[in-house]
Amino acid sequence: MPADRPRTDSTHCLVWCAAIICAIITFGVIVAGVVTFIGYQVIHPKVPYVSVVDAHLDTIRIDYAGVLEVQATINMRAENGNRKARARFSHLLFHFSLDGVVLAHLVGGPFDVRKNSFVDFHYVAQSTPVALGPEQEELVDTSLKRNLIAFNLKGGAKARWKAGPLGSIKFTSNLDCLLRFHPLNGTYIPSRCTSSAS
Repeated sequence: MPADRPRTDSTHCLVWCAAIICAIITFGVIVAGVVTFIGYQVIHPKVPYVSVVDAHLDTIRIDYAGVLEVQATINMRAENGNRKARARFSHLLFHFSLDGVVLAHLVGGPFDVRKNSFVDFHYVAQSTPVALGPEQEELVDTSLKRNLIAFNLKGGAKARWKAGPLGSIKFTSNLDCLLRFHPLNGTYIPSRCTSSAS
């Protein structure tokens, strides 16, 4: 009887196709990672931000009925530290408040900031007459006597910039800080008030 020949199993062509596709995907991921790393090293992208550079308390009045009126000028700066990409800011919205009572909404339209540059803009935060509660009225009265009052500025903006091979990068710039003033002459007490990215 003739001896049995050894059986050989051939790999199915679908398995080969799947292996080739996986190899191509793996190679693509590696190339994308290398390009991103090189792009980051070359461009050194910096996150654009918004900050308060100066302010002034123009008016603060409270009558015997506890109705408050406030006007403040707030000078802000949108800064883009990227040397190779311009940034675009949009959807600017900040709330100017005192002890949880919103006095004014500060809104801004879209604008561009050139490479390694900044744009200064200012808001006039003017409240309509606001009736305060007893505790808030006492807070304002005490602040006026101490010649020191603090308002909260909270909000943010959307920013986008194109970082070469890294593509277009989008993020939200969030701001939440206290603005302190001397009510007698409206002087702003400088403090760090800069947005953070999310």
